[in-house]
Amino acid sequence: MSYTEYFGFEREPFSNAPDARFYFNSEQHRQSLQRLMYAVDSNKGLAVLIGGIGSGKTTLARRMLDCLPDDRYESSLLVMVHSGITPEWILTRIAMQFGVEAPASDRLALLKQLYDRLLQIEESGRRAVVLIDEAQMLQTRELMEEFRGLLNLEIPSKKLLNIVFFGLPEVEDCLRLDEPLAQRVAVKVQLHSFTVETTSSYIKHRLKIAGAERNLFVEGAIPAIHRFTGGVPRMINTICDNCLFESFVRKQDRVDVSIVNSVAGDFGLLKEPLADLSQSENHSDLEEIETLLDSLEDRS
Repeated sequence: MSYTEYFGFEREPFSNAPDARFYFNSEQHRQSLQRLMYAVDSNKGLAVLIGGIGSGKTTLARRMLDCLPDDRYESSLLVMVHSGITPEWILTRIAMQFGVEAPASDRLALLKQLYDRLLQIEESGRRAVVLIDEAQMLQTRELMEEFRGLLNLEIPSKKLLNIVFFGLPEVEDCLRLDEPLAQRVAVKVQLHSFTVETTSSYIKHRLKIAGAERNLFVEGAIPAIHRFTGGVPRMINTICDNCLFESFVRKQDRVDVSIVNSVAGDFGLLKEPLADLSQSENHSDLEEIETLLDSLEDRS
């Protein structure tokens, strides 16, 4: 028997795998999405969303993609998986995403193909939008110059392409590689960690979507989870998942504070709770947070 069967869940409540059913529309996520949608609806050109590791940037990017209906937008989501991406790859991939058949190998010819395709999209009454996830991987001046060139694809008084970057705070360093591009950022949004109240709502939301019929965390357990995770959604998922499994192993019907402390100890979080570290301006503390996040991902 798995813990999902033990607690009567229909599905895992705290998996970190992307699943639109579990989307949590917190107030800051609602406002962030509203601002990004305003950017593309108003043809602002370039918008940026910044958030820390595990804060839900990818989740919000996928949510935004779902909120761009095909009858009004031609949209795509590109994930930057490594820092070795070239301007040629970016240009070719965006052209293909927007339906350019047989992209030319020559850059100028490819730009002409993309421009013609963007004109077709505009003439059909739709807006072209490309969402770039993990944008902090765009670490060269040449890449930033390529995006600036893409924003120059326009007709009188109207841009033909809107771009939204989703990335870690380092994405601002990338933008500064090309100051004219940095100055074109029309909308900037920042995601913050959850408060203890939002953490509580988030956990209850995921339990409900998973099919739970009661609250499985005793009073005091959720504040402890918030303290050890710093309110970071990805870490909340990992800790809650392990807490439920530990409750199953102990044959308890709820997660109590002792279980939270035990799981936090297993992950090395008892000595310095992340809620304290997350407020620090010390660079080494921030590096420790990133190391712990990577460790949690490896173990989950």
